[in-house]
Amino acid sequence: MTSPLAFLYVRRRRSPLAGAFFAPGDLSGAALLHALAALLHVLSADVACWPARSQRRNCRSLARVLGILAILFDSLKESFAPSPSSPLPPRFPPSAVLCLRELYIFVYRAKLLLEYCSRSSRLWLLIRSPQISGYFHDLSQELATLLEVLPVDDLRLAADVREQIELLRRQCRRSKLCLDPNEEDLRQKIQSFLGQFETRKAPDPVELRNTFFDRLGIRDARACRKEIEFLEEHIFNQEEDVDTSVISGVIALTRYCRFLLFGFQEMEVERPFSDQGKISRKRLVSQGSSVSQGSGDFSLTIPKDFCCPISLDLMKDPVVVSTGQTYDRASITQWIEEGHRTCPNSGQTLSNNRLIPNRALRSLISQWCAAYGIPHETPDGADASAESIVAACTSKAATEANRATARILVQQLSVGSQESKAVAARELRLLAKTGRENRSFIAEAGAIPLLCRLFRSTNLMAQQNAVTAMLNISIHDDNKCRIVEEEGCLRLIVHVLRHGLTGEARENAAATLFSLSAVHDFKKTIVDEEGAVVGLVNLLMQGSQRGKKDAVMALFNLSTHLDTWSRMLELGAVSALLEALKDESVAEEALGALALLMRQPVVAQAVGSEDAAIASLLEMMRRGTPKRKENAVAALHEMCQRGGLPVTQKVAKTPMLGGLIQTILFTGTKRARRKAALLARMCQRCDSPAAMVYGNEWSPSRALARSSSSRGTSFRSGDVSVSMSRAVRVPVL
Repeated sequence: MTSPLAFLYVRRRRSPLAGAFFAPGDLSGAALLHALAALLHVLSADVACWPARSQRRNCRSLARVLGILAILFDSLKESFAPSPSSPLPPRFPPSAVLCLRELYIFVYRAKLLLEYCSRSSRLWLLIRSPQISGYFHDLSQELATLLEVLPVDDLRLAADVREQIELLRRQCRRSKLCLDPNEEDLRQKIQSFLGQFETRKAPDPVELRNTFFDRLGIRDARACRKEIEFLEEHIFNQEEDVDTSVISGVIALTRYCRFLLFGFQEMEVERPFSDQGKISRKRLVSQGSSVSQGSGDFSLTIPKDFCCPISLDLMKDPVVVSTGQTYDRASITQWIEEGHRTCPNSGQTLSNNRLIPNRALRSLISQWCAAYGIPHETPDGADASAESIVAACTSKAATEANRATARILVQQLSVGSQESKAVAARELRLLAKTGRENRSFIAEAGAIPLLCRLFRSTNLMAQQNAVTAMLNISIHDDNKCRIVEEEGCLRLIVHVLRHGLTGEARENAAATLFSLSAVHDFKKTIVDEEGAVVGLVNLLMQGSQRGKKDAVMALFNLSTHLDTWSRMLELGAVSALLEALKDESVAEEALGALALLMRQPVVAQAVGSEDAAIASLLEMMRRGTPKRKENAVAALHEMCQRGGLPVTQKVAKTPMLGGLIQTILFTGTKRARRKAALLARMCQRCDSPAAMVYGNEWSPSRALARSSSSRGTSFRSGDVSVSMSRAVRVPVL
């Protein structure tokens, strides 16, 4: 039996009637009739199992219509079934084929609409109540038109069936837009709660309980979290024409009710997927992939839905293609770049190459990885995008509701149990993830000293969430002063950096130091804090890729303060940065930090005394990005300029230097060409092979002038250049 095909598969989060639909192209006549009847019977069985969260009247009405259509097609099957006297079935009227195809599409669209209502969140259906009611009304009018053109006389229908069809046609044509009065009253009640928050007045808790618990059926913290996640996904995807400021207000209201009405009951955050993946001493066999756990023989089964259908590996950045299928971004991007124009899973043609982030799935994967201690990186830029989206759709009601929620969470950090404090830290982390106002009033409510107390917690998730909340809070510039001036706070951040219970906690402690070091006056304070530089060095040498990035960016920021250079050399930062040149992911930032540090003569002399260090810098000049080459030649120039004649002579004697300088003079950035010319002049004074490359007719200044005129640019002095486009990382968990 052929299943219904849709040109554009409609996902749960999209408008239920969006897209173009087609009936099975390989069926006609009696075969199409049988397929349609089968679809109706399957749909009737499914509808009985789908909970009607909202739109109950419209759903019941549409279900009755589908039941009548099922009777119609059962009657048609009997009319066109082979008789004992004639082995061949009666010929199906050609005039009815087109109507049956359109009816097939109607039934399929009705199925999608009913699925949409059964799987969407209660609050989403309430917000969209007028639009969704309009979808039901449109389907009724569409069916009335189809029944009007249906060739009833050619279909050999019984009289009672004809009467039912005519009655159904009249009912559909006379139907009006149906808005449930109870749902409209609920919608107005939600709007009134938001209005109260706009005037900085908290709604009555009794009314909130009556609305959420009794009328909406949201009866526990887990239900609140599901509602919030559903609404947040709609904000991020922005696939339907909705007022996002209203949605953000409803999200904030629901978060407030989650703690006001249901307290701090735990929601199994520690191991939320214990029923999907189990740890054992034997490698588990299942449909998902497996990952090793620790250094022993443990293994962990990855839930199948978390694996990319192309690579079969755990997805790092799940995205949705136009057919509704989810893949890892790297895998599907490579698939498209190879020239494929179809969906790997379904075989359908991709209507476009747009990749929509599946943030809900990414959040679930991150939670699962955190629960089992598996490293999982958030793709760069994801949080900056979320930040801009949230900033664009915030509202005064959302801000005030979040402020009230922050007060509840901070109070729980102060007087709650250890379990409640861990939950409060996690929720503050989420609340501070986006929004300048959120970060501001969380700090104003007194969260900073209370979060610091959890930095020494033996609960690994409490410590991790507390330091990540501190990271998120520190992004707001005014909060940086509050954190550094809080007695003992910086010392505790360093404690987590060096002795954190999880890799993510140590990484986020490093990211917090990077955020704080954006204030120039705090750089020396951080370097003088015992263990801070050593902790960053250890993370740079032994951490994950994400940890190394956080550490090297923090070291780069600290190296921009003149009074930190000698101290960083003593604590091993220079040696660690030289070693980091071997890692492609952090080489550019390490070079930038080295170029700054080598402005201190003692640092330049120490680096210049090592042949391996000079060789590494020359290798960076030879390969890599233009920015990396620029920083490499800048570092060499600083080393020669500050390290004295012995260092310059040592560099000048390097045979490959001349060719590299000549290449950069013609192909490098403006700053790289300027630094290369200055380096060549210094080498020329040493009678080096680098200077001999130019001969008598081609001095560095002349070569520089030629390359400048050919490009039509002029040179200006500048500092070390490192791309700072990568914002402070705000984890998604």
